[in-house]
Amino acid sequence: MERAAGESWVVGVDVGGSGIRVGAAPAGRPVDPAGVRTVGSAAAARVSASAGGQDGRALLDRLLPALGALVAGLPDGAGIGAVAVGATGMALLGRDLAARLPGPLARATGARRLVLAGDAVTAYVGALGTAAGVVVAGGTGLVAIGLRPGGNWCRADGWGQLLGDCGGGAWLGRAGLEAALRAQDGRNGGSPALLAAAERHYGPVAGLPAALQPRPDRAALLAEFAPAVVAAAGGGCPVAADLLRRAGEEIADSASAAAAAAGRTEPRLALTGGLFRFDPLRRATLDALAVRLPAARPRPPDGPPLLGALRLARAAATATTTPAAPASALGSATVSTATISSATVGTAAPDFPWPLDPPLLAVLDLPAADGPRRP
Repeated sequence: MERAAGESWVVGVDVGGSGIRVGAAPAGRPVDPAGVRTVGSAAAARVSASAGGQDGRALLDRLLPALGALVAGLPDGAGIGAVAVGATGMALLGRDLAARLPGPLARATGARRLVLAGDAVTAYVGALGTAAGVVVAGGTGLVAIGLRPGGNWCRADGWGQLLGDCGGGAWLGRAGLEAALRAQDGRNGGSPALLAAAERHYGPVAGLPAALQPRPDRAALLAEFAPAVVAAAGGGCPVAADLLRRAGEEIADSASAAAAAAGRTEPRLALTGGLFRFDPLRRATLDALAVRLPAARPRPPDGPPLLGALRLARAAATATTTPAAPASALGSATVSTATISSATVGTAAPDFPWPLDPPLLAVLDLPAADGPRRP
């Protein structure tokens, strides 16, 4: 049954290394985190990667049922003005997502616009909104991001589990497992406490290579061991305590690099993401920041990356400018009001408050979809 026209809503999607979170909020007023409607986060629905990048089809298989439940639960007559998807790996491995998401999301929601963003951007916008500063997003991975004055985004690390994300959950979990295997072998640097924890969590450590290597979600599996490293440090394990210190130094190094690239010597600084719920790691990071970036002004984040996705969606839904733009390489959608071509990277549409820098941040007009949900 077709809905009568009513209040416009926006939808935010946060795709992390360990799951998917979906929320909706009214488009006509600033997003209030307390008023966001959410669908249960799919903590087990990890997004996998392949040679073509993040797997758009696998993401849609998990995302569309959650979106359907969310849309069905909105008030009668509500419509969706915009959807924003923030995904880990969007900037480096997001080609398949950009190609596959627009059409199905248009059909599922009836939205007019789609925001595609790296998880670093949604973390920044959720933590600081439009304020200038530096944000470190720590979860399965690790990235620091800042804004150049009057310019575009600048980021440090976020290179993924194989090449970087230093200090992040997968990095810490892998380092802890390495210490466990050193203890198993009798090599220097081993930790009997971490060996015992690894056997409790994964079973006999001889089976770890076969269990982890073939898995496309191995970053999330490695990150599962990070809490064990924190617990071992709290239990007096010197190897684990040293790993937390090293993680804090790596995180502070990325934050310092992002601040330098942004030209900010006294930046607002927010730490966001599940990694910083571990107080010992947060303290290690702040201690290292006091040395590496002593003039920084740490502050609590406004909210999580899901809030950032909703803020981006609201800005896209309420943008009124519609400049002509060339066809986009980001899938089947047409570049919209706020999308900036590669020739003008680092600028923003007049009423879109963040710099557009595809593939890190792009806004697209969605193809018209026949269906009941378009307002």
